[in-house]
Amino acid sequence: MSSKLIDRIPTLALNEFLEGGAETQSKFVKNLGSALESIGFVAIKNHGFSTVNQSSLYNSIKEFYSLSDEVKIKYDGSHTCGQRGYTGKGREHASGRKVGDLKEFYHIGKEIKGSTSPHYQPNIFPSEIPQFKVQTLNAYATLEEIGKSILSAIALFLDLDERHFENKVDKGISILRPLHYFPIENPSTIQEGAVRAAEHGDINLITLLMGASAEGLEVKRMDGTWIPITAVQDCLVVNVGDMLQRYTNGRLKSTVHRVVNPPKEKLKTSRFSVPFFMHANPDMDLSCLSTCISVDNPKQYEDITAEDFLMQRLKEIGLLS
Repeated sequence: MSSKLIDRIPTLALNEFLEGGAETQSKFVKNLGSALESIGFVAIKNHGFSTVNQSSLYNSIKEFYSLSDEVKIKYDGSHTCGQRGYTGKGREHASGRKVGDLKEFYHIGKEIKGSTSPHYQPNIFPSEIPQFKVQTLNAYATLEEIGKSILSAIALFLDLDERHFENKVDKGISILRPLHYFPIENPSTIQEGAVRAAEHGDINLITLLMGASAEGLEVKRMDGTWIPITAVQDCLVVNVGDMLQRYTNGRLKSTVHRVVNPPKEKLKTSRFSVPFFMHANPDMDLSCLSTCISVDNPKQYEDITAEDFLMQRLKEIGLLS
């Protein structure tokens, strides 16, 4: 499959992998791998995250972002290196840029009681909206399970054991990020060059994104053309992150993407989305798989652990000093 021929990302049904016979499962694995090799993105339907639960999640998120800035800042997560709680408008920027993105977001992660690791620290939840905690924790658990299933299919595509990633993500430091791209009431007050999310690649293994059918998300093809994500309704959009690209020595593509500013007539409208950044365990060795190294594709990346790579990237995007 050539990325130059793709004008929209393919859609696959996860239940065919989870419940189908051997032939159906094999077809899913092949199509998933082909999409992730060529453009790094795929839409997944029949994934098991009900529309009722998704709607409840979005309602609680919108309720939080409707609070005043004075209330939201009570849940600022700067002391957690931005890994928990609220991060205010314009605080994060893409790697290599100094202009902050036109967004605010909230981070929910995995807690392990008794752990002294900063990766498993307690979450921060707004007391004003009890459902925010309920819905985000449910979304975290649901998307983590979906992500594990997709990693199983990816392992099979790479001719690895289906359980290859199990002990590499069982204590994964994944992050759920409810995002608000806030209305632009007065364009003259916005810093020159600021956009909702400047072009970037994700840090993690894979990202599962809710709300991707909303206008604004674009993916950069290998020929340099930007194409809008127009996923089927009720799909999750899944993309390869930089960690998985490194691990597969570039075989699976971590494709650059962005969220562009809306047209003038929609500047004063909000955009919401909920990415789940699926991370590895901190000690996962990201050294390139030997099966992905060849004479035609020599080793492209230095050896590094998931934790060290994450720390490098958090500094680059301004969440860690």
